[in-house]
Amino acid sequence: MPQVKMETKGLNAWYGRRQALFDVSLDVPDGEVTAIIGPSGCGKTTFLRCLNRMHEETPGARTEGTILLDGENLGRQNVVQVRCRVGMVFQKPTPFPHMSIYDNVAAGLRLLGVRGRGELDRGVVEALQLAGLWDEVEENIDAAGTSLSGGQQQRLCIARALAVRPEVLLMDEPCSSLDPIATDKIEKLVQGLKRRVTIVIVTHNLAQATRVSDATAFFYLGKLVEVGSTHQMFESPREKLTENYVTGRFG
Repeated sequence: MPQVKMETKGLNAWYGRRQALFDVSLDVPDGEVTAIIGPSGCGKTTFLRCLNRMHEETPGARTEGTILLDGENLGRQNVVQVRCRVGMVFQKPTPFPHMSIYDNVAAGLRLLGVRGRGELDRGVVEALQLAGLWDEVEENIDAAGTSLSGGQQQRLCIARALAVRPEVLLMDEPCSSLDPIATDKIEKLVQGLKRRVTIVIVTHNLAQATRVSDATAFFYLGKLVEVGSTHQMFESPREKLTENYVTGRFG
């Protein structure tokens, strides 16, 4: 059994008076891909945003419970430090506007105080290689990040997150706005990256969850219904609600 990299204990989340998560306790295995599935509005993205403390930035939002990374309480750490350790890639590609490909990737390194050109160059190249983008942009690295295709922009955002060497990478439906070819590249990238970083991916695409993840957690109405190996979750779910969802009876 893999070690636990990240865990939540009794996690609750609210938007104002509306509760979005109810007592979620979930272990995220180290060095694996964990998929979060469930119908729209079930709390998947809220859960993901809690893991690197983005949820608390929403006006009126709050959380209760504990989030641990390697046993350390993230609620007691500096937010910038948390987001370096727990990176995030969003549903739509979000390259920084008016910034080059190079500067997009270097942004996090500069935030950490890296100033030397040689160290920046090494960090940018390594991150772009990890994201499978270096060969496509090497000759045009000073072009605007927004000049890339949608799929390339998403891989640029992955490179930007990887540049600061996070321990966990959160991905919120990273392929939902991409075509099948770009989606395939991202899925293969996810499979390769888990050797270096623990990944938690929210996806509405059940077939994608079966392709890329080792473990799957099913959320419904803000509650964690069931979690297990992806094979078990799709082949022999323990809960009837899970079975109904993965077989397409609702959702």
